Amino acid sequence: MERELAGPVPKLSISRREFLAATGSGIFLFFTVGELPAEGQARRPGVATPSDFNAYLRIGADGRVACYTGKIEMGQGIVTSLAQMLADELDVPLTSVDMVMGDTDLCPYDRGTFGSMSTRFFGPPLRAAGAEARQVLLELAAERLRVSAGELGTEAGTVFETKAPGRRIGYGELVQGRRIERHASGAAVKAPAAFAVMGRPATRRDAEEKVTGRARYAADIRVPGMVYAKVLRPPSHGARLLRVDVTAAERVPGARVVRQGELIAVLHEHPDVAELALAKIRAEYDRPALAVDDATIFDHLLKAAPEGSVLAAEGDLEAGERGALAVVEATYLNDYVAHAPIEPHAALVRLEGGRATVWASTQAPFGAREEVAAALGLPSESVHVIAPFVGGGFGGKTRHLQVVEAARLAKLSGKPVMVAWTREEEFFHDSFRPAAVVKIKAGLGAPGRIGFWDYRVYFAGERGAAQFYQIPHHRTQTHGSLWGGGGPHPFATGAWRAPGNNTNTFARESHIDLLAARAGLDPLEFRLQNLTDPRMRRVLTAAADKFGWTAAPAPSGRGRGIACAMDAGTYVATIAEAKVDTGTGEIHVTRVVSAQDMGWAINPEGAAIQMEGCITMGLGYALKEGLRFKGGEILDRSFGTYQIPRFSWLPAIETVLLDDKHLDPGGGGEPAIVTMGAVAANAVHDATGVRLLHLPMTPSRVRAAMQAAK
Repeated sequence: MERELAGPVPKLSISRREFLAATGSGIFLFFTVGELPAEGQARRPGVATPSDFNAYLRIGADGRVACYTGKIEMGQGIVTSLAQMLADELDVPLTSVDMVMGDTDLCPYDRGTFGSMSTRFFGPPLRAAGAEARQVLLELAAERLRVSAGELGTEAGTVFETKAPGRRIGYGELVQGRRIERHASGAAVKAPAAFAVMGRPATRRDAEEKVTGRARYAADIRVPGMVYAKVLRPPSHGARLLRVDVTAAERVPGARVVRQGELIAVLHEHPDVAELALAKIRAEYDRPALAVDDATIFDHLLKAAPEGSVLAAEGDLEAGERGALAVVEATYLNDYVAHAPIEPHAALVRLEGGRATVWASTQAPFGAREEVAAALGLPSESVHVIAPFVGGGFGGKTRHLQVVEAARLAKLSGKPVMVAWTREEEFFHDSFRPAAVVKIKAGLGAPGRIGFWDYRVYFAGERGAAQFYQIPHHRTQTHGSLWGGGGPHPFATGAWRAPGNNTNTFARESHIDLLAARAGLDPLEFRLQNLTDPRMRRVLTAAADKFGWTAAPAPSGRGRGIACAMDAGTYVATIAEAKVDTGTGEIHVTRVVSAQDMGWAINPEGAAIQMEGCITMGLGYALKEGLRFKGGEILDRSFGTYQIPRFSWLPAIETVLLDDKHLDPGGGGEPAIVTMGAVAANAVHDATGVRLLHLPMTPSRVRAAMQAAK
């Protein structure tokens, strides 16, 4: 998800000395997650780089354990699963662990929360730090109890003598009045057989706050003297302001118009009055010519595409094609897709005494910090970013336009300023999942086997592009990046939940079904004949068993589809059943079974919830979500025309977790979404005999495809 560009290395938000001074006594573990870029190496703009650590673990004199991390909670559940990992390694109750997240003055640097990487990459060093802290506690207790550390054990936040369990001492008592620093040095973590908290279902720690409405998001923050800003927006991307008259807006009582270049905003203590005043501004723009729209974008992208880069290749494509018994060729398309989070972007910025305090809905607090520092001309350490709960990000909240706007307006006005986007602004300023094209030419070799595979993807990126079937002659090429903000796209594009993999899996698994149909084989049988990866075979078989799959070549008229994929170190296979109204073209997915092998699941309940969320969200891009636009003008700016999944759409959802505690945990926040486009398309083909090659599969596209098939 990250683009890497050169940039300076700012100072850490808080030094170890400052942290220790602020937090008093206790045991402190400092640990690094992954390899850190050295000075001068490329990195994403506006992202700080730490000098020696990027996470803290503290055991306090009250016996409570705290983890300080730059990760944030936006619905993925890591506030619970990371705490489970720490609780297990330290032998403390889960309720004794506090997660301090996304605060740049308290937490050390982190690149951001995305890519299903928090558990995979942050979790192992967090466990190691917990194991190291436990060893320190054993050493302290051995000194107090006058026995060797090998004669001691730990449970429920205490150290006890194994031969005399009544002799025990609490963690808080051991650290009382002490301040002990350590760097994690590779202490042995627990074996799966010793897990007492990990691997067991745990209710989400933020559940009660969220369902009762007590959870506070960026737009819920209030500080004395704050004002709300409503910003003048252009009618389309690329439009240039010619003239503006703010006279009428300035007459609104209490309203203040602030301008700096093309940033023009109305400030007021009440947001509705600010919006009323904004509507009185008269502005004229020069709009660029409409060169492309949602119907012509694909030809435009193909013409603008750069030469391809080979991602994977083996054998000889020409030889494979010469020896093919049958060749199947198709082009797959997907529209631009909006993030459409429940919570629109929001930020509150307060400037006091040469420091800026920022409350922001962001997936990358440290990235936001650097952007604010640059906008205000402040050193990084003078900007404090706090990330409250984030109401959905999906890759869209790695951009911080609203944060920079609030910071600039706070400086211009001398007041704390809240910028909370409307739904219309959220759609307009989104960095959409890019429109993309995939071209596949493939052939059958020996009976029931794929002989060659020639795959080209344009502007979706490489994630999920490389195929995993046993094919002797294959090549995968990527043309262009999913990132945009210039170039062939008329507006910004970027990461959207499992970026690139939704597009690539839709194309690959649709084409696998085409090959299976050409071979006259059942889709499950065909896949298994061409798969040697034991994990993929296992997960596919588990999904089929749970579904009760019975073999039949497609189209069978039953409306059943299969798709499988890999993402974030996780294997997933999904089977769906769908009905198609041939009169209206409406698709109703009635049942979905999804099996997932993510190694060992730290919180099985949380993993299942993430799978259900992925399936639900995936129905959107599969069936309805596609952006309409003309040039830089966004035509869909509300949920009145841009349809996201509704409860009435939802099928019966069944999830299967193949838990293997001997494998490292994979990502769980994204994999199950990537199969939804393909599994729905394959189910529609099985039901009707019609193959949909363009997502979303709207009723009008279904009707057109059925008419063409006649």
